[in-house]
Amino acid sequence: FATEQGGLSADVIKKAFNATEEEFLHLVKQSLPVRPQIASVGSCCLVGAISNDVLYVANLGDSRAVLGKRVSEDKKNKVVAERLSTDHNVGVEEVRKEVEALHPDDSHVVVYTRGVWRIKGIIQVSRSIGDVYLKKPDFYRDPIFQQFGNPVPLKRPVITAEPSILIRKLKPQDLFLIFASDGLWEQLSDETAVDIVFRNPRAGIAKRLVSAALREVAKKREMRYGDIKKIEKGIRRHFHDDITVIVIYLDQQRGSSHNIVKHNAMGCTRAPIDIYSYNTDEGYEGDLLQTVS
Repeated sequence: FATEQGGLSADVIKKAFNATEEEFLHLVKQSLPVRPQIASVGSCCLVGAISNDVLYVANLGDSRAVLGKRVSEDKKNKVVAERLSTDHNVGVEEVRKEVEALHPDDSHVVVYTRGVWRIKGIIQVSRSIGDVYLKKPDFYRDPIFQQFGNPVPLKRPVITAEPSILIRKLKPQDLFLIFASDGLWEQLSDETAVDIVFRNPRAGIAKRLVSAALREVAKKREMRYGDIKKIEKGIRRHFHDDITVIVIYLDQQRGSSHNIVKHNAMGCTRAPIDIYSYNTDEGYEGDLLQTVS
């Protein structure tokens, strides 16, 4: 999540995504002789930015941004969830049909395997940063890459790095934003996550959402929560995906009637933020940023 005053637009965001993708492609080409597996490395990408009280949300993949907002001033104890991003996952029928429509000559561009729909039987997301071997047909013919795994023969790219972008004016009833990886949303609905944030203290709220997701994992597996928490990294992936959560509160510091969120002397929006990450494999785990204001 980023905050910025002025100069932001959908075009600027698209250029940033494109620059990131191009720079990673450059890294892949440089590293290919010694690390050919890098051609199959990719990541979802979710970006949020506020400029002049306008919220921009852009994403690739199936991380998700959800807004918690009051229904009305008359119902101060009632909040609802508003999804602000698009899940680029072929498990969603609309996304699956979109991919199939782009490949009318390939009846197996999306197949059902290992319990879910996957592009080429490999990947669930239809957009990402990286995953170059599914974007560049010439990698199939590269003798270096052919030594690694089973290259996928492509006539054209089967996934893209074109972000979906939502632009929305912030309103007085907007209370907070939840940005999270699909590890959270696989376990909690938008409404449940919003309700948890609304009804609990702000300090440590991101960790509370992660805990709620893990409790759902334990329930589905008919295990105790404590036992789920004891599972070692590397094995966790068999039970749940990585879970990273960012919660941004929008209602704590109000500006004038012309500004919904107060700006500091540097012109940047100030908003309390809480972040927590729970990884299934090696990597940092815990509070990525203490609650700030």
